[in-house]
Amino acid sequence: MSDLPEYYFRVRDNGAAVFRVDTENRQRRIDMDQIAVVNLNRSEIKPQGDRDLSTADIAAIEDWMAGRKALLAMRDIDDIHRAVDHLNLTTQWVQSRATDDQLEAVTDALLLAMHDLRSVLVRKKADRLVRAAPPDRTADD
Repeated sequence: MSDLPEYYFRVRDNGAAVFRVDTENRQRRIDMDQIAVVNLNRSEIKPQGDRDLSTADIAAIEDWMAGRKALLAMRDIDDIHRAVDHLNLTTQWVQSRATDDQLEAVTDALLLAMHDLRSVLVRKKADRLVRAAPPDRTADD
């Protein structure tokens, strides 16, 4: 049991409950003592009760927060790549297997969702291009 981590993070919406893992007790059982609550959206660490967190506690929690944020960002991008795959599969289904009744059931919803997505993508791309463009030179230069 000595290879257990010192901290356990119970993931929940927008963060985690943080526990200190203790195996050094008379019964040799695992005790978990909640020491803090983490909110990733606000990058906030709240000690549990009247507890004072040690420097090691805070460092471990901040390390976990950085790793968790990186993992969630990676998952977001993976989800988008999956969405692109689903769009391609949907296109193939529409072209090769969809019945008229099936198309009638999904066409409007798909067209509206794709129109909304296209509008946002075009606007965001235009914003990026404007920010990346060199400043205009005036005729006085």
